[in-house]
Amino acid sequence: MGQHKDAPLRSDAQRNRERILEVALVELTRASDVPLSVIARKAGVGQGTFYRNFPNREALVLEVYRYEVQQVSDAACQLLHTRPPDQALREWMDRLVQYAMAKAGLADAIRRATSALGSLAGVGRGPLTHAVAALLEANEKAGTIRPGVSPDDFLLAIAGLWQIDPHGEWEARAGRLMDLVMDGLKAGAPGR
Repeated sequence: MGQHKDAPLRSDAQRNRERILEVALVELTRASDVPLSVIARKAGVGQGTFYRNFPNREALVLEVYRYEVQQVSDAACQLLHTRPPDQALREWMDRLVQYAMAKAGLADAIRRATSALGSLAGVGRGPLTHAVAALLEANEKAGTIRPGVSPDDFLLAIAGLWQIDPHGEWEARAGRLMDLVMDGLKAGAPGR
């Protein structure tokens, strides 16, 4: 009762929240319009617990999106530790493609949830910008890309990714787009 608003969630409450997010990721990926009651039931929580954590669909979708973006962002550091910088950058771009395309239902849900906000860019911008900045900095130091490319430049260059139909021939199209971006980054690199 006397818990402060910003005190850590009790462990059972934290587990409930994580379970809801795990189930929501699977269900929203499958179908963007899955009823919230189905997610609550499959997560094994009551409606009250569900709505205490996520008062509406938008709150749930955005939290799932933030969680997923964090996973993709964390992959940048892992790749930089195990690959040469240019290989790490290109592999990370493929991970981003897989994330964007393989989660077609989630992408639809995100579009709906963020249409009122005007743009999806701001929601995951922080973690993605940090990941891109780390990759670009490592490549610039190694002389594998042209100098002076900012994370915003990069995110703008790959913006076409979000226009590709995830239900069509997305793999070939996305691969070509990422190759074009990578070729553009390499043009004028001191190490070439």
